[in-house]
Amino acid sequence: MMNTFGLNLDSMGLHINNLQRVGIEPVSFFLNRGECMVITGPSGAGKSLLLRAIADLDPNQGEVSLDGVERDSLSAPEWRRLVGYVPAEPGWWADRVGEHFADWSAASEYARRLGLPADADAWPMSRPSTGERLRLALARALALRPKVLMLDEPTAALDAKAVGAVEDLIAEHLQQGLAVLWVSHDPAQAVRVAQRHLHGVHGRFAEELRA
Repeated sequence: MMNTFGLNLDSMGLHINNLQRVGIEPVSFFLNRGECMVITGPSGAGKSLLLRAIADLDPNQGEVSLDGVERDSLSAPEWRRLVGYVPAEPGWWADRVGEHFADWSAASEYARRLGLPADADAWPMSRPSTGERLRLALARALALRPKVLMLDEPTAALDAKAVGAVEDLIAEHLQQGLAVLWVSHDPAQAVRVAQRHLHGVHGRFAEELRA
């Protein structure tokens, strides 16, 4: 189906076709704009490996495209700006929080929504707790305005109030067309945040239909 701008609407979204890597058997799925797919499975199932393969952080094979554009046709920085990835343990390499942001002003509103103060950019990296670092990493990713956001246990170290803030913020972005892959070990959260469910065991992933 074509829209008035000549875009093929059937190609809009994230296409994964026979993606595989060490520890992951070939997997294929399609994620629509404005859709959240939760990824579940026991520890060691390969959930993080799958996200890293989609982000092209590790050697992998298969076809990956976004809105009809092949991943291989883009540079690594271009791809990772469009397909944002927030790992379970985000990287921090500088002395102060603000040095990890290209534009703190673009992220500060997200940080505020997540319960962090406006001047958090001035904090030394020794100050944020594990939970605060996770929320800072999410604000950093959202500030880049990706089309797809991949989250690896983004609320694992958060209290109930902070979990709610993260879920509410992501829900708003889903309504605006963001596509989300969300790794979670919380069955109740999986029901709250996602329309679809990809389950993995020993590197094998399959979509499970909900009743």
